[in-house]
Amino acid sequence: MQKVAVFGADGMLGSDTVPALTAAGFQVASYVYPQFNFTDSQMVAAAVADADLIVNCAAYTAVDRAESESQACAAVNTAAVGELGRQVAAAGKYVLHISTDFVFGDLSQQPQSENAVTNPLSVYGRTKLGGEVALKKSGCRHAVIRVQWTYGAHGNNFIAKIVEKARSGAPLNVVDDQVGAPTPTELVAKVIAVLVGKRQEGLFHLAAAGFASRFEVAAFILKQLNLQNPLTPAKTGDFITPAKRPLNSRFNCAKIETVLDFPRPSWEEALKAYLAVYPEGRKF
Repeated sequence: MQKVAVFGADGMLGSDTVPALTAAGFQVASYVYPQFNFTDSQMVAAAVADADLIVNCAAYTAVDRAESESQACAAVNTAAVGELGRQVAAAGKYVLHISTDFVFGDLSQQPQSENAVTNPLSVYGRTKLGGEVALKKSGCRHAVIRVQWTYGAHGNNFIAKIVEKARSGAPLNVVDDQVGAPTPTELVAKVIAVLVGKRQEGLFHLAAAGFASRFEVAAFILKQLNLQNPLTPAKTGDFITPAKRPLNSRFNCAKIETVLDFPRPSWEEALKAYLAVYPEGRKF
Protein backbone atom coordinates (compact mmCIF):
# COMPACT_ATOMS: atom_id res chain seq x y z
CA MET A 1 0.00 0.00 0.00
CA GLN A 2 1.45 3.34 -1.04
CA LYS A 3 1.71 6.14 1.49
CA VAL A 4 0.48 9.64 0.70
CA ALA A 5 1.47 12.64 2.82
CA VAL A 6 -1.29 15.27 2.89
CA PHE A 7 -0.11 18.73 3.90
CA GLY A 8 -2.89 20.95 5.29
CA ALA A 9 -4.97 17.88 6.15
CA ASP A 10 -7.11 19.84 8.63
CA GLY A 11 -8.22 22.50 6.14
CA MET A 12 -11.48 22.62 4.20
CA LEU A 13 -10.05 20.69 1.24
CA GLY A 14 -7.62 18.56 3.23
CA SER A 15 -10.42 17.32 5.47
CA ASP A 16 -12.12 15.76 2.44
CA THR A 17 -8.91 14.71 0.71
CA VAL A 18 -7.79 12.38 3.51
CA PRO A 19 -10.90 10.13 3.39
CA ALA A 20 -10.97 10.24 -0.43
CA LEU A 21 -7.40 8.95 -0.64
CA THR A 22 -8.09 6.34 2.05
CA ALA A 23 -11.12 5.11 0.10
CA ALA A 24 -8.92 4.89 -3.01
CA GLY A 25 -6.62 2.45 -1.23
CA PHE A 26 -3.80 4.69 -0.06
CA GLN A 27 -2.24 4.84 3.37
CA VAL A 28 -2.54 8.48 4.42
CA ALA A 29 -0.28 10.51 6.70
CA SER A 30 -1.93 13.77 7.79
CA TYR A 31 0.17 16.87 8.44
CA VAL A 32 -1.45 19.81 10.20
CA TYR A 33 -0.34 23.21 11.45
CA PRO A 34 1.18 24.12 13.91
CA GLN A 35 2.61 20.66 14.61
CA PHE A 36 3.78 20.65 11.00
CA ASN A 37 5.21 23.91 9.70
CA PHE A 38 5.15 23.90 5.89
CA THR A 39 7.81 26.63 5.78
CA ASP A 40 10.27 24.47 7.78
CA SER A 41 12.43 22.74 5.17
CA GLN A 42 13.60 20.06 7.63
CA MET A 43 10.03 19.11 8.49
CA VAL A 44 9.14 19.02 4.80
CA ALA A 45 12.17 16.86 4.02
CA ALA A 46 11.24 14.36 6.74
CA ALA A 47 7.65 14.16 5.50
CA VAL A 48 8.73 13.66 1.89
CA ALA A 49 11.19 10.94 2.91
CA ASP A 50 8.45 9.08 4.79
CA ALA A 51 5.94 9.06 1.90
CA ASP A 52 5.64 7.74 -1.65
CA LEU A 53 3.54 10.68 -2.85
CA ILE A 54 2.66 14.14 -1.51
CA VAL A 55 -0.55 16.17 -1.81
CA ASN A 56 -0.15 19.82 -0.86
CA CYS A 57 -3.33 21.50 0.34
CA ALA A 58 -1.39 23.87 2.64
CA ALA A 59 -1.69 27.55 1.74
CA TYR A 60 -1.96 31.06 3.08
CA THR A 61 -5.57 31.85 2.12
CA ALA A 62 -6.44 35.06 3.99
CA VAL A 63 -6.85 37.02 0.76
CA ASP A 64 -7.39 40.48 2.24
CA ARG A 65 -4.90 40.14 5.09
CA ALA A 66 -2.26 39.06 2.58
CA GLU A 67 -2.16 42.61 1.24
CA SER A 68 -0.52 43.71 4.50
CA GLU A 69 1.27 40.41 5.17
CA SER A 70 2.84 39.85 1.78
CA GLN A 71 6.04 38.30 3.13
CA ALA A 72 4.19 35.75 5.26
CA CYS A 73 1.90 34.93 2.33
CA ALA A 74 4.82 34.50 -0.08
CA ALA A 75 6.71 32.33 2.42
CA VAL A 76 3.89 29.76 2.37
CA ASN A 77 2.47 30.10 -1.14
CA THR A 78 5.69 30.56 -3.12
CA ALA A 79 8.94 29.85 -1.26
CA ALA A 80 7.72 26.75 0.61
CA VAL A 81 6.19 25.30 -2.57
CA GLY A 82 9.48 25.73 -4.39
CA GLU A 83 11.33 24.04 -1.53
CA LEU A 84 8.81 21.20 -1.57
CA GLY A 85 9.44 20.76 -5.29
CA ARG A 86 13.19 20.57 -4.75
CA GLN A 87 12.75 18.00 -1.98
CA VAL A 88 10.42 15.91 -4.14
CA ALA A 89 12.80 16.12 -7.12
CA ALA A 90 15.78 15.04 -5.00
CA ALA A 91 13.80 12.06 -3.67
CA GLY A 92 12.49 11.08 -7.10
CA LYS A 93 8.88 11.26 -5.92
CA TYR A 94 5.65 12.96 -7.02
CA VAL A 95 3.58 15.85 -5.67
CA LEU A 96 0.10 17.17 -6.44
CA HIS A 97 -0.34 20.86 -5.57
CA ILE A 98 -3.50 22.97 -5.30
CA SER A 99 -3.69 26.42 -6.90
CA THR A 100 -6.48 28.92 -7.59
CA ASP A 101 -8.51 31.02 -10.02
CA PHE A 102 -6.94 34.09 -8.36
CA VAL A 103 -4.01 33.73 -10.78
CA PHE A 104 -6.34 35.37 -13.34
CA GLY A 105 -7.64 38.89 -13.77
CA ASP A 106 -9.34 38.50 -17.13
CA LEU A 107 -12.27 40.81 -17.90
CA SER A 108 -13.80 38.80 -20.76
CA GLN A 109 -16.60 36.27 -20.49
CA GLN A 110 -14.52 33.46 -21.99
CA PRO A 111 -13.77 30.26 -20.05
CA GLN A 112 -10.08 30.24 -19.17
CA SER A 113 -7.98 27.25 -20.27
CA GLU A 114 -4.71 26.20 -18.68
CA ASN A 115 -2.91 28.15 -21.43
CA ALA A 116 -4.74 31.41 -20.78
CA VAL A 117 -2.67 34.45 -19.86
CA THR A 118 -2.40 34.91 -16.09
CA ASN A 119 -2.89 38.31 -14.48
CA PRO A 120 -3.21 38.08 -10.68
CA LEU A 121 -4.79 41.13 -9.07
CA SER A 122 -3.74 40.52 -5.48
CA VAL A 123 -0.82 39.46 -3.31
CA TYR A 124 -2.57 36.15 -2.75
CA GLY A 125 -2.97 35.56 -6.49
CA ARG A 126 0.62 36.57 -7.27
CA THR A 127 2.05 34.29 -4.58
CA LYS A 128 -0.06 31.32 -5.71
CA LEU A 129 1.12 31.85 -9.28
CA GLY A 130 4.66 32.12 -7.91
CA GLY A 131 4.18 28.72 -6.28
CA GLU A 132 3.16 27.18 -9.61
CA VAL A 133 6.24 28.63 -11.29
CA ALA A 134 8.58 27.55 -8.47
CA LEU A 135 7.20 24.01 -8.52
CA LYS A 136 7.70 23.72 -12.27
CA LYS A 137 11.21 25.20 -12.00
CA SER A 138 12.15 22.56 -9.40
CA GLY A 139 11.94 19.88 -12.07
CA CYS A 140 10.00 17.46 -9.88
CA ARG A 141 7.24 15.18 -11.14
CA HIS A 142 4.06 17.05 -10.30
CA ALA A 143 0.50 18.04 -11.09
CA VAL A 144 -1.18 21.34 -10.28
CA ILE A 145 -4.95 21.66 -9.97
CA ARG A 146 -6.40 25.16 -10.06
CA VAL A 147 -9.71 25.24 -8.21
CA GLN A 148 -12.27 27.95 -7.57
CA TRP A 149 -15.13 28.96 -5.29
CA THR A 150 -14.65 25.85 -3.13
CA TYR A 151 -16.95 24.97 -0.27
CA GLY A 152 -17.26 22.02 2.07
CA ALA A 153 -18.40 20.75 5.43
CA HIS A 154 -15.38 22.27 7.17
CA GLY A 155 -14.01 25.79 7.22
CA ASN A 156 -15.18 29.18 6.04
CA ASN A 157 -16.32 29.90 2.48
CA PHE A 158 -18.80 31.89 0.40
CA ILE A 159 -21.56 29.29 0.65
CA ALA A 160 -21.29 29.08 4.43
CA LYS A 161 -21.35 32.87 4.74
CA ILE A 162 -24.47 33.20 2.58
CA VAL A 163 -26.28 30.40 4.44
CA GLU A 164 -25.37 31.83 7.83
CA LYS A 165 -26.51 35.33 6.92
CA ALA A 166 -29.67 34.09 5.22
CA ARG A 167 -30.68 32.01 8.23
CA SER A 168 -30.25 35.06 10.45
CA GLY A 169 -33.01 36.74 8.42
CA ALA A 170 -30.76 39.54 7.20
CA PRO A 171 -31.12 41.06 3.74
CA LEU A 172 -28.46 39.98 1.24
CA ASN A 173 -26.48 42.30 -1.01
CA VAL A 174 -24.45 40.09 -3.39
CA VAL A 175 -22.28 40.92 -6.39
CA ASP A 176 -23.49 39.89 -9.83
CA ASP A 177 -20.30 40.66 -11.77
CA GLN A 178 -18.12 37.85 -10.39
CA VAL A 179 -18.83 34.70 -12.39
CA GLY A 180 -17.56 31.17 -11.80
CA ALA A 181 -18.77 27.84 -10.45
CA PRO A 182 -19.15 26.93 -6.77
CA THR A 183 -17.21 23.69 -6.43
CA PRO A 184 -17.52 21.18 -3.55
CA THR A 185 -14.31 20.05 -1.89
CA GLU A 186 -15.64 16.48 -2.06
CA LEU A 187 -15.40 16.70 -5.86
CA VAL A 188 -11.89 18.16 -5.70
CA ALA A 189 -10.81 15.42 -3.27
CA LYS A 190 -12.22 12.73 -5.56
CA VAL A 191 -10.30 14.17 -8.51
CA ILE A 192 -7.11 14.40 -6.44
CA ALA A 193 -7.39 10.68 -5.70
CA VAL A 194 -7.74 9.94 -9.44
CA LEU A 195 -4.77 12.08 -10.48
CA VAL A 196 -2.55 10.75 -7.69
CA GLY A 197 -3.50 7.19 -8.57
CA LYS A 198 -2.48 7.77 -12.19
CA ARG A 199 0.56 9.90 -11.32
CA GLN A 200 -0.90 12.39 -13.75
CA GLU A 201 1.41 15.31 -14.48
CA GLY A 202 0.67 18.84 -15.71
CA LEU A 203 -1.59 21.79 -15.02
CA PHE A 204 -5.36 21.27 -14.78
CA HIS A 205 -8.44 23.41 -14.23
CA LEU A 206 -11.22 21.96 -12.10
CA ALA A 207 -14.67 23.29 -11.23
CA ALA A 208 -18.22 22.05 -11.14
CA ALA A 209 -19.93 22.27 -14.55
CA GLY A 210 -21.68 25.45 -15.61
CA PHE A 211 -21.28 29.09 -14.61
CA ALA A 212 -23.15 31.52 -12.37
CA SER A 213 -22.67 34.87 -10.72
CA ARG A 214 -22.36 35.00 -6.95
CA PHE A 215 -25.77 36.71 -6.96
CA GLU A 216 -27.29 33.77 -8.85
CA VAL A 217 -25.70 31.34 -6.40
CA ALA A 218 -27.18 33.24 -3.46
CA ALA A 219 -30.62 33.17 -5.11
CA PHE A 220 -30.27 29.41 -5.62
CA ILE A 221 -29.40 28.90 -1.93
CA LEU A 222 -32.42 30.91 -0.77
CA LYS A 223 -34.70 28.86 -3.01
CA GLN A 224 -33.25 25.53 -1.82
CA LEU A 225 -33.63 26.49 1.84
CA ASN A 226 -37.08 28.06 1.35
CA LEU A 227 -35.91 31.41 2.71
CA GLN A 228 -37.39 34.74 1.70
CA ASN A 229 -34.60 37.19 2.51
CA PRO A 230 -34.49 40.35 0.39
CA LEU A 231 -31.74 39.84 -2.20
CA THR A 232 -30.20 42.81 -4.01
CA PRO A 233 -27.57 42.71 -6.76
CA ALA A 234 -24.40 44.75 -6.36
CA LYS A 235 -21.10 45.31 -8.13
CA THR A 236 -17.67 44.34 -6.90
CA GLY A 237 -16.72 48.01 -6.93
CA ASP A 238 -19.45 48.71 -4.36
CA PHE A 239 -17.38 46.90 -1.72
CA ILE A 240 -14.03 48.32 -0.67
CA THR A 241 -11.66 45.48 0.17
CA PRO A 242 -7.86 45.43 0.50
CA ALA A 243 -7.50 42.78 -2.23
CA LYS A 244 -9.05 42.81 -5.69
CA ARG A 245 -11.05 39.77 -6.82
CA PRO A 246 -11.12 38.29 -10.32
CA LEU A 247 -14.42 38.91 -12.11
CA ASN A 248 -14.07 36.12 -14.65
CA SER A 249 -13.48 32.79 -12.90
CA ARG A 250 -14.97 30.69 -15.68
CA PHE A 251 -12.79 27.60 -16.18
CA ASN A 252 -12.43 25.52 -19.31
CA CYS A 253 -12.17 22.01 -17.81
CA ALA A 254 -11.85 20.05 -21.05
CA LYS A 255 -8.32 18.91 -20.23
CA ILE A 256 -9.12 17.30 -16.89
CA GLU A 257 -12.22 15.64 -18.34
CA THR A 258 -9.92 13.51 -20.51
CA VAL A 259 -8.36 12.08 -17.33
CA LEU A 260 -11.49 11.47 -15.25
CA ASP A 261 -13.67 8.39 -15.50
CA PHE A 262 -16.76 10.17 -14.19
CA PRO A 263 -18.61 13.34 -15.26
CA ARG A 264 -18.30 16.59 -13.34
CA PRO A 265 -21.60 17.47 -11.65
CA SER A 266 -23.27 20.77 -12.44
CA TRP A 267 -22.80 23.42 -9.77
CA GLU A 268 -26.56 23.33 -9.12
CA GLU A 269 -26.63 19.55 -8.67
CA ALA A 270 -23.64 19.58 -6.34
CA LEU A 271 -24.85 22.51 -4.24
CA LYS A 272 -28.38 21.09 -3.93
CA ALA A 273 -26.94 17.80 -2.64
CA TYR A 274 -24.65 19.63 -0.20
CA LEU A 275 -27.46 21.78 1.23
CA ALA A 276 -29.64 18.69 1.70
CA VAL A 277 -26.95 17.16 3.93
CA TYR A 278 -25.62 20.35 5.54
CA PRO A 279 -28.55 22.78 5.60
CA GLU A 280 -26.63 24.97 8.04
CA GLY A 281 -23.85 25.32 5.47
CA ARG A 282 -21.00 23.79 7.47
CA LYS A 283 -19.99 21.88 10.56
CA PHE A 284 -17.03 22.07 12.92
